[in-house]
Amino acid sequence: MSERTKKRENVVIGPEGTPLTLADLPKPGTVRWVIRRKAEVVAAVRGGLLTLDSACERYGLSSEEFLAWQRSIESHGIAGLRTTRVQQYR
Repeated sequence: MSERTKKRENVVIGPEGTPLTLADLPKPGTVRWVIRRKAEVVAAVRGGLLTLDSACERYGLSSEEFLAWQRSIESHGIAGLRTTRVQQYR
């Protein structure tokens, strides 16, 4: 496997359409979750950059919380991640 192929495996497309690597993800222990950060973590798990378990451990999330983020994106797009708008998107 070439070096270029290895690099490509460690990159996913983020919520804004740009390449996303582990270094681009929110720092472990993040406590302030803005929409973009949530969407980046969901994209990383979907793209195989992180496993669900490793994302939950890295960020102190429950699997239910992560799955709620994922469902919100699937149902309402990134705007569904707004915590102040939860009632509108249910």
